[in-house]
Amino acid sequence: MDAVSRGRVRVEPSAKRVRIFLGGRPVADTTRALLVWEVPYYPAYYVPLDDVQAELKPTGAVERSPSRGDGVVHTVTAGGKEAADAAVTYPDSPLEAIRGHVRFTWDAMDAWFEEDEQVYVHARSPYTRVDILPSSRHVRVEVAGVTVADSRHARILFETGLPPRYYLPKTDVRLDLLEHTGTVTHCPYKGTAEYWSVNGEKDLAWSYPTPLPESERVAGLIAFYDEKVDVYVDGELQERPKTVFG
Repeated sequence: MDAVSRGRVRVEPSAKRVRIFLGGRPVADTTRALLVWEVPYYPAYYVPLDDVQAELKPTGAVERSPSRGDGVVHTVTAGGKEAADAAVTYPDSPLEAIRGHVRFTWDAMDAWFEEDEQVYVHARSPYTRVDILPSSRHVRVEVAGVTVADSRHARILFETGLPPRYYLPKTDVRLDLLEHTGTVTHCPYKGTAEYWSVNGEKDLAWSYPTPLPESERVAGLIAFYDEKVDVYVDGELQERPKTVFG
Protein backbone atom coordinates (compact mmCIF):
# COMPACT_ATOMS: atom_id res chain seq x y z
CA MET A 1 0.00 0.00 0.00
CA ASP A 2 1.08 3.57 -0.62
CA ALA A 3 2.03 5.38 2.56
CA VAL A 4 2.81 9.01 3.32
CA SER A 5 4.92 10.18 6.23
CA ARG A 6 5.51 13.59 7.73
CA GLY A 7 7.60 13.55 10.86
CA ARG A 8 6.34 10.61 12.87
CA VAL A 9 2.89 10.50 11.26
CA ARG A 10 2.10 7.63 8.92
CA VAL A 11 -0.90 7.80 6.59
CA GLU A 12 -2.25 5.04 4.37
CA PRO A 13 -5.58 4.10 2.80
CA SER A 14 -7.80 1.41 4.32
CA ALA A 15 -9.58 -1.12 2.11
CA LYS A 16 -12.32 -1.68 4.71
CA ARG A 17 -15.80 -0.23 4.69
CA VAL A 18 -16.02 1.94 7.81
CA ARG A 19 -19.34 3.02 9.34
CA ILE A 20 -19.88 5.27 12.35
CA PHE A 21 -23.17 5.74 14.25
CA LEU A 22 -24.56 8.29 16.67
CA GLY A 23 -28.14 8.52 17.95
CA GLY A 24 -29.06 5.44 15.91
CA ARG A 25 -28.18 7.22 12.65
CA PRO A 26 -25.10 6.95 10.43
CA VAL A 27 -22.47 9.62 10.97
CA ALA A 28 -20.33 8.36 8.10
CA ASP A 29 -20.21 5.45 5.67
CA THR A 30 -17.06 5.14 3.59
CA THR A 31 -14.81 2.77 1.69
CA ARG A 32 -12.18 5.50 1.40
CA ALA A 33 -11.02 5.97 4.99
CA LEU A 34 -7.43 6.77 5.83
CA LEU A 35 -5.46 5.20 8.65
CA VAL A 36 -3.43 7.89 10.41
CA TRP A 37 -0.93 7.04 13.13
CA GLU A 38 -1.29 10.08 15.39
CA VAL A 39 0.41 7.97 18.06
CA PRO A 40 2.79 5.08 17.33
CA TYR A 41 0.65 2.38 18.97
CA TYR A 42 -2.45 2.30 16.74
CA PRO A 43 -4.07 4.34 13.96
CA ALA A 44 -7.10 6.63 13.85
CA TYR A 45 -9.63 6.71 11.03
CA TYR A 46 -9.89 9.87 8.92
CA VAL A 47 -13.06 9.92 6.82
CA PRO A 48 -13.58 11.93 3.60
CA LEU A 49 -15.96 14.83 4.25
CA ASP A 50 -17.94 13.75 1.18
CA ASP A 51 -18.84 10.51 3.01
CA VAL A 52 -20.11 12.20 6.19
CA GLN A 53 -23.89 12.15 6.74
CA ALA A 54 -24.05 13.87 10.13
CA GLU A 55 -24.14 17.61 10.72
CA LEU A 56 -20.77 19.15 11.63
CA LYS A 57 -20.77 22.55 13.33
CA PRO A 58 -17.46 24.38 13.94
CA THR A 59 -17.12 25.36 17.60
CA GLY A 60 -14.47 28.03 17.08
CA ALA A 61 -11.91 25.95 18.96
CA VAL A 62 -8.62 24.92 17.36
CA GLU A 63 -6.43 21.89 18.04
CA ARG A 64 -2.80 22.48 17.14
CA SER A 65 -0.47 19.69 16.10
CA PRO A 66 3.18 20.05 15.02
CA SER A 67 2.67 17.46 12.29
CA ARG A 68 -0.98 17.95 11.29
CA GLY A 69 -1.29 21.72 11.68
CA ASP A 70 -4.32 23.61 13.02
CA GLY A 71 -7.39 21.45 13.51
CA VAL A 72 -10.88 22.93 13.34
CA VAL A 73 -13.03 21.41 16.11
CA HIS A 74 -16.66 20.52 15.35
CA THR A 75 -19.73 19.35 17.24
CA VAL A 76 -21.41 16.33 15.64
CA THR A 77 -25.21 15.96 15.45
CA ALA A 78 -27.05 12.84 14.25
CA GLY A 79 -30.34 11.17 15.18
CA GLY A 80 -31.20 14.00 17.54
CA LYS A 81 -28.05 13.37 19.56
CA GLU A 82 -25.19 15.84 19.88
CA ALA A 83 -21.53 15.02 20.53
CA ALA A 84 -19.71 18.21 21.49
CA ASP A 85 -16.16 18.77 20.22
CA ALA A 86 -16.17 15.27 18.73
CA ALA A 87 -14.72 15.92 15.26
CA VAL A 88 -11.63 17.67 13.89
CA THR A 89 -10.72 18.68 10.35
CA TYR A 90 -7.37 19.97 9.08
CA PRO A 91 -8.25 22.03 6.00
CA ASP A 92 -4.77 23.56 5.64
CA SER A 93 -2.72 20.69 7.03
CA PRO A 94 0.91 20.42 5.91
CA LEU A 95 0.06 16.71 5.70
CA GLU A 96 -1.75 17.02 2.38
CA ALA A 97 -3.33 13.54 2.48
CA ILE A 98 -5.63 14.40 5.40
CA ARG A 99 -7.05 17.60 3.92
CA GLY A 100 -10.73 17.15 3.10
CA HIS A 101 -11.06 14.49 5.84
CA VAL A 102 -12.43 14.45 9.37
CA ARG A 103 -11.36 12.51 12.44
CA PHE A 104 -14.13 11.61 14.91
CA THR A 105 -13.44 11.06 18.60
CA TRP A 106 -13.88 7.32 19.05
CA ASP A 107 -15.57 7.27 22.47
CA ALA A 108 -17.94 10.13 21.55
CA MET A 109 -19.62 7.98 18.90
CA ASP A 110 -22.13 5.24 19.73
CA ALA A 111 -20.65 2.53 17.50
CA TRP A 112 -17.99 1.86 14.88
CA PHE A 113 -18.04 -0.92 12.30
CA GLU A 114 -15.35 -2.34 10.03
CA GLU A 115 -17.42 -4.01 7.33
CA ASP A 116 -20.24 -5.63 9.40
CA GLU A 117 -18.24 -6.26 12.57
CA GLN A 118 -18.38 -3.81 15.46
CA VAL A 119 -14.97 -2.58 16.59
CA TYR A 120 -14.12 -1.30 20.06
CA VAL A 121 -11.56 1.10 21.57
CA HIS A 122 -9.76 2.13 18.38
CA ALA A 123 -9.18 1.19 14.75
CA ARG A 124 -7.35 -2.08 14.24
CA SER A 125 -3.86 -1.76 12.87
CA PRO A 126 -3.03 -3.87 9.82
CA TYR A 127 0.42 -4.36 11.36
CA THR A 128 -0.75 -5.89 14.65
CA ARG A 129 -0.84 -9.67 14.69
CA VAL A 130 -2.13 -11.99 17.39
CA ASP A 131 -0.79 -15.56 17.54
CA ILE A 132 -2.04 -17.98 20.21
CA LEU A 133 0.01 -21.14 20.61
CA PRO A 134 -0.45 -24.11 22.95
CA SER A 135 2.58 -24.74 25.13
CA SER A 136 3.69 -27.53 27.46
CA ARG A 137 6.17 -25.24 29.20
CA HIS A 138 5.78 -25.18 32.97
CA VAL A 139 4.26 -21.82 33.96
CA ARG A 140 3.93 -20.85 37.60
CA VAL A 141 2.62 -17.51 38.87
CA GLU A 142 3.30 -16.05 42.31
CA VAL A 143 1.68 -13.06 43.98
CA ALA A 144 3.51 -11.79 47.08
CA GLY A 145 5.21 -15.17 47.43
CA VAL A 146 2.01 -17.22 47.11
CA THR A 147 1.58 -19.54 44.12
CA VAL A 148 -1.71 -18.61 42.48
CA ALA A 149 -1.35 -20.65 39.27
CA ASP A 150 0.67 -23.69 38.18
CA SER A 151 0.20 -25.15 34.71
CA ARG A 152 1.73 -27.18 31.91
CA HIS A 153 -1.21 -26.41 29.62
CA ALA A 154 -0.72 -22.73 28.89
CA ARG A 155 -1.69 -20.99 25.71
CA ILE A 156 0.73 -18.19 24.97
CA LEU A 157 -0.64 -15.12 23.25
CA PHE A 158 1.89 -13.22 21.16
CA GLU A 159 0.65 -9.76 20.16
CA THR A 160 2.74 -7.33 18.16
CA GLY A 161 4.45 -4.80 20.43
CA LEU A 162 3.43 -6.46 23.70
CA PRO A 163 5.10 -9.08 25.92
CA PRO A 164 3.84 -12.68 25.65
CA ARG A 165 0.81 -13.38 27.82
CA TYR A 166 0.33 -16.76 29.47
CA TYR A 167 -3.34 -17.82 29.44
CA LEU A 168 -3.95 -20.67 31.88
CA PRO A 169 -6.84 -23.11 32.41
CA LYS A 170 -8.98 -22.23 35.42
CA THR A 171 -8.35 -25.72 36.78
CA ASP A 172 -4.68 -24.73 37.15
CA VAL A 173 -5.46 -21.47 38.98
CA ARG A 174 -6.13 -20.98 42.70
CA LEU A 175 -9.66 -19.69 42.18
CA ASP A 176 -10.10 -19.42 45.95
CA LEU A 177 -7.62 -16.52 45.85
CA LEU A 178 -9.49 -14.71 43.07
CA GLU A 179 -12.34 -12.27 43.56
CA HIS A 180 -14.38 -10.99 40.62
CA THR A 181 -14.22 -7.17 40.51
CA GLY A 182 -16.76 -6.16 37.90
CA THR A 183 -14.12 -4.28 35.89
CA VAL A 184 -14.62 -4.62 32.12
CA THR A 185 -12.27 -3.59 29.31
CA HIS A 186 -12.44 -3.91 25.54
CA CYS A 187 -9.74 -4.85 23.04
CA PRO A 188 -10.21 -4.44 19.26
CA TYR A 189 -8.32 -7.69 18.66
CA LYS A 190 -9.54 -9.92 21.51
CA GLY A 191 -12.92 -8.65 22.67
CA THR A 192 -14.36 -7.93 26.14
CA ALA A 193 -12.42 -8.92 29.26
CA GLU A 194 -13.55 -9.48 32.84
CA TYR A 195 -11.20 -9.05 35.83
CA TRP A 196 -10.31 -10.48 39.22
CA SER A 197 -8.44 -9.30 42.26
CA VAL A 198 -5.77 -11.81 43.23
CA ASN A 199 -4.83 -12.37 46.84
CA GLY A 200 -6.18 -8.88 47.62
CA GLU A 201 -4.56 -7.01 44.70
CA LYS A 202 -7.19 -5.49 42.42
CA ASP A 203 -7.56 -6.36 38.71
CA LEU A 204 -4.43 -8.47 38.57
CA ALA A 205 -5.95 -11.18 36.37
CA TRP A 206 -8.34 -11.20 33.44
CA SER A 207 -10.16 -13.48 31.04
CA TYR A 208 -12.06 -13.25 27.75
CA PRO A 209 -15.20 -15.37 28.22
CA THR A 210 -16.36 -14.88 24.60
CA PRO A 211 -13.42 -13.48 22.62
CA LEU A 212 -13.48 -12.38 19.02
CA PRO A 213 -13.03 -15.17 16.44
CA GLU A 214 -9.30 -14.57 15.92
CA SER A 215 -8.70 -14.99 19.67
CA GLU A 216 -11.06 -17.88 20.43
CA ARG A 217 -8.21 -20.08 21.66
CA VAL A 218 -8.01 -18.10 24.93
CA ALA A 219 -11.74 -18.31 25.69
CA GLY A 220 -12.27 -18.78 29.42
CA LEU A 221 -8.56 -18.93 30.23
CA ILE A 222 -6.97 -16.64 32.83
CA ALA A 223 -3.98 -14.36 32.34
CA PHE A 224 -2.06 -12.25 34.83
CA TYR A 225 -0.28 -8.93 34.52
CA ASP A 226 3.32 -10.12 34.28
CA GLU A 227 4.29 -6.52 35.07
CA LYS A 228 2.93 -7.01 38.62
CA VAL A 229 3.44 -10.71 39.45
CA ASP A 230 6.31 -13.17 39.49
CA VAL A 231 6.16 -15.61 36.58
CA TYR A 232 8.36 -18.71 36.44
CA VAL A 233 8.71 -20.51 33.12
CA ASP A 234 10.36 -23.94 33.34
CA GLY A 235 11.63 -22.92 36.77
CA GLU A 236 13.22 -19.66 35.65
CA LEU A 237 11.93 -16.35 37.01
CA GLN A 238 11.00 -14.06 34.14
CA GLU A 239 11.94 -10.40 34.09
CA ARG A 240 8.92 -8.21 34.63
CA PRO A 241 8.12 -6.40 31.35
CA LYS A 242 7.92 -2.61 31.29
CA THR A 243 4.70 -1.51 29.61
CA VAL A 244 1.90 1.03 30.07
CA PHE A 245 0.17 -1.64 32.19
CA GLY A 246 2.95 -1.74 34.80
